Amino acid sequence: MIIEWAKKTMTVNKITVNKKLFLNTYIPMEWDVKHFEDVADIDKENLNGNTPKEYEFEYISLSDVDSDDFKIETTKQVFSSAPSRARKIVKKGDILMSTVRPNLQGFSIIRDEVKDLIASTGFAVISCNKCSNEYLFQYLFSSGISKQFYQIIVGSNYPAINSSDVRKLQLPLPPLPEQKAIAHILSTWDDAIKNCQQLIAQRELRKKWMMQQLLTGKKRLKGFSGDWTHVKIGTLFTEILDFNDGNDSHSIMTISSKLGLISQEDKFDRVIAGDSLKKYTQLKKGDFAYNKGNSKTYPMGCIYQLEEIESALVPFVYICFSPIDNIDPMFYKHWFHERGLDRQLKKIITSGARGDGLLNVNTDHFFNMVIPYPKKTEQTAIARILQAADKEIELLNEKLLQLKEQKKGLMQVLLTGKKRAL
Repeated sequence: MIIEWAKKTMTVNKITVNKKLFLNTYIPMEWDVKHFEDVADIDKENLNGNTPKEYEFEYISLSDVDSDDFKIETTKQVFSSAPSRARKIVKKGDILMSTVRPNLQGFSIIRDEVKDLIASTGFAVISCNKCSNEYLFQYLFSSGISKQFYQIIVGSNYPAINSSDVRKLQLPLPPLPEQKAIAHILSTWDDAIKNCQQLIAQRELRKKWMMQQLLTGKKRLKGFSGDWTHVKIGTLFTEILDFNDGNDSHSIMTISSKLGLISQEDKFDRVIAGDSLKKYTQLKKGDFAYNKGNSKTYPMGCIYQLEEIESALVPFVYICFSPIDNIDPMFYKHWFHERGLDRQLKKIITSGARGDGLLNVNTDHFFNMVIPYPKKTEQTAIARILQAADKEIELLNEKLLQLKEQKKGLMQVLLTGKKRAL
């Protein structure tokens, strides 16, 4: 639907002559090329030393702007105790442009009425007066502006630009009605992206609630009753002691706390195993591995299952184990992801992380920890529900990626005049 709407909204630019060159890209002759300072005030108003000490305001720091959804978080400050960088006055319609690592696109636009809003000096506050602020805001995410950032920053020891750099940035400027039309089309994609992101967040929260209820037996599926038993890990899983058999077909993998089992080349751009590869543990599809390394996501370490490929080699410091036949591994995959072992791990970890960053977890103690053991049919029923939730989230993430790619393609043609919005 949204793609068809865009096709009806845009027309192919049939101009074959009368073009001008801007950043090695031809744009329509009727478009102008302007510096930011020609169409906007940069850092128009600032607090000064005469500001009353008791003046209260909402403060925006660099970390308060979310570059993914343009949301802004603020903190209440009093001038006498506020950060020294709290100086730039922000009003409705202004654009906030991070000048520190601008390639990370920490930008936002103030669309609502605000009062006593102050931004960090790490932002440039752009107040448009001779162009559409929504058009200029969209241009900040274009490849054209990225090229200009690169030209300014290249060779610098610190990836930042200053207000004078911002003033000299250039943008292709169509007539005002076309600026507004372009901004409207691109903002439609922004809305679709935002809605998709919100839907993903909702589905992830719902799945988390389902995991907390279903994987603990607090909520039972229809047709299942009776208390769950609890047994030792070593009763349902067998420790894997097989070392590398020398077959070159095995993938050499590591565990990322957020991504699970991934190849060492993907994570480190190379295989880091070295001579220790001979001692790496050999996994088969369906096996599990416990990475004893602590992280923010998994402070007690994390457990992942080998799902996508037939075999892999993982560091010998991991505790690896295979499921027995009368359980559903997918149930335990989700149970481990939900940090089901954390309380018990905390008790058996003898001290903090060692010099190599690994937690002190004794293998015998690990396999003596207990885990829930519902009937296999109930395990499978729960696993299927959680797998369906994962699939829904996966499809939504694919849709989100498509929307972002579509917007990127639209920007390439609309902001250069290859296709016209009017």
